[in-house]
Amino acid sequence: MPYSLVLNLVPQSPIYPGFLTGRHFHALFLSLISSVDSSLGEYLHSSNADKAFTLSPLQIQRQPKPHHQTLQFIHQKPIPAGTPCWWRVSLLDDNLFSQLTPLWLNLNPEHPWHLGSANLYITQIQGTAQSKQPWANACNYAQLYEQASNKERNLSFNFATPVSFRQGGYDTFLPIKESVFNSLLNRWNKYSGIEFSAIPIESIYPSAFDINTEIVSNYESKFIGCVGAISYRILGEVEPLAIKQMNALADFALYAGLGRKTTMGMGMVRRI
Repeated sequence: MPYSLVLNLVPQSPIYPGFLTGRHFHALFLSLISSVDSSLGEYLHSSNADKAFTLSPLQIQRQPKPHHQTLQFIHQKPIPAGTPCWWRVSLLDDNLFSQLTPLWLNLNPEHPWHLGSANLYITQIQGTAQSKQPWANACNYAQLYEQASNKERNLSFNFATPVSFRQGGYDTFLPIKESVFNSLLNRWNKYSGIEFSAIPIESIYPSAFDINTEIVSNYESKFIGCVGAISYRILGEVEPLAIKQMNALADFALYAGLGRKTTMGMGMVRRI
């Protein structure tokens, strides 16, 4: 069962831009895990395999944005103490969620967590769909599949943080259909327990896009990715079963993300 959890946070001291990077968000998540299971924290820290979680950059609470807008992934100024913030964590398998159950059940809003030099308090965790927080949700894989349409041919996405794919020995930033749907298919088959043997990617065509590249310079090395909105359409004679599978993958994007560095805030994607 995938979960998309939104943690509401309040910093007790300023968070400086040097600590608002993917490496520090990753370290904060491992600290949360290690607080309830130190061996699991060490394993996730050392493992190079595809990991069953994704993270967002830290967001300042503001009025809800239209669903097609990007999130803030670069901070030029410190976040002042007392500023309400949120942070999305998605978990792709039940084992990881259950191992963290003591953390959710025994959350102490007065226990400080550390992001660089700043102390943070976690005040609330949202795990169900909310009109004002579209990044919070949870749905088991069987339900994701059952609810997927076998008729809808439009597949539209918001790339909320930069998306980049590995192709051979190099990165590519253009969201061609093979990169997008193979990324989703691989993660679906790894975690869902409902394997799709293949999908007719040759029947998917881009129908509209409003995208651009962004450079994120505060990573270990410069990271370039694509942000914006893109729509694909399924064309031609395609079996309803295949249409259903592609719709399930599009819905799964909220949890799985796309491409590289999803455990460090990149590749945040949701269907629109």
